[in-house]
Amino acid sequence: MSILDNFSDWKAFLGDRVEQAKQAGMESDTLQNVAYQIGSYLSEQVDPKNDQERLLKQLWDAGDQQQQQSLASLMVKLVQNRTDANAGS
Repeated sequence: MSILDNFSDWKAFLGDRVEQAKQAGMESDTLQNVAYQIGSYLSEQVDPKNDQERLLKQLWDAGDQQQQQSLASLMVKLVQNRTDANAGS
């Protein structure tokens, strides 16, 4: 089973990578740029494995570059909020 098969696993994986990047000193702007590049790659190269990923791909494909960057930023924020909430537990 791949992390792409389950959206919760994908969010956990992405959250872990975001946390590692922050701990390594990656600046927020750089992190957002990397998230955009990953989103572009996934949209072009990876078939969606579930309904959530299909929706994200459709939103990505419908948007222009600025909107795609916003979507990537929101995904980072989503997983950061998950990580921050778990740290407070």
